[in-house]
Amino acid sequence: MSIKILKPGLLTTVQDKGRFGFQKYGVIVNGAMDLFALRVANLIVGNEEGAAALEVTLMGPELQFQENQLISICGACLSPMIDGQPVPEWRPIYVRKGSVLRFKGCLSGCRAYVSVAGGFDVPEVMGSRSTYVRAGFGGFAGRALRGGDELSAGAPSEWAISCLEQLAEEEQPWKAAGWGVSLDFLPAYQSDPVVRVVRGAQFEAFTEESKACFLADSFFITPQSDRMGYRLSGPKLELKEPLEVISEAVSTGTIQVPPEGNPIILLADRQTTGGYPKIAHIISVDLPVIAQAKPGERITFSEVSLDEAQELYIERERELNQLRQGLYLQQR
Repeated sequence: MSIKILKPGLLTTVQDKGRFGFQKYGVIVNGAMDLFALRVANLIVGNEEGAAALEVTLMGPELQFQENQLISICGACLSPMIDGQPVPEWRPIYVRKGSVLRFKGCLSGCRAYVSVAGGFDVPEVMGSRSTYVRAGFGGFAGRALRGGDELSAGAPSEWAISCLEQLAEEEQPWKAAGWGVSLDFLPAYQSDPVVRVVRGAQFEAFTEESKACFLADSFFITPQSDRMGYRLSGPKLELKEPLEVISEAVSTGTIQVPPEGNPIILLADRQTTGGYPKIAHIISVDLPVIAQAKPGERITFSEVSLDEAQELYIERERELNQLRQGLYLQQR
């Protein structure tokens, strides 16, 4: 099975859960910005949750399906349409051979994920199919998709085949399943979000005024933001005194503050180490929220304890496990 790229959109890449085990060599983790949306998109078409999918940014591509296919679209609402008809998100969708998926425009969020039954079959590089555009490897030829590219899908699961057969109707270009993921299950996707953080290693090195501003004022996401990091503009954050920080490991969601005082949120394509003071870290369950924020929006930070962050993470994984169990029952 293959999918032809008629138009590439603003930035469309193949991404999975990321590339692990190589940071000690300076190789970044990479992977999907919104891992929650990627995982769910894969689960509801019968894939392993880390299978390769398309990450679509702001302005979507046009995809023509060369074979009947089972797909899902999760994450941002980019107004998906198949052969001119609006299609729902967060549920399995049968697409008939020859039909074209387009995205009319961004209504909310920043990144959508298109998963196909079987996952996109591109070569693994260091254990991952994710695209690292800056270094030119992984994904499809190490780059964003272009018009004329063709992608193949892997072998679908038995459940995906059964679901596709049940939904297939020759007279329709597509048909969605009568069930999907409840909106109540989704992260708190919203414009100008409030994002929860825990204190970073150098939090106490900042002035009292800076700490108070960081947790009270809002910050503007500047246009100089990408998958590597979001550069913020807002109250200038200052240290009590000059501080020499030895470069150390950073993670997705680390918030560094360079000398000019404007924070940077490190994201999926972040470097492996950083030497700027770290004022805070975004908690795991809110990483999807920041991944769906876009330049021009504002974000506000709210502090929680490490215990609260861990409890929220456990609860989110419990909810995902309930989704897996529900899908298992749906498959029977």
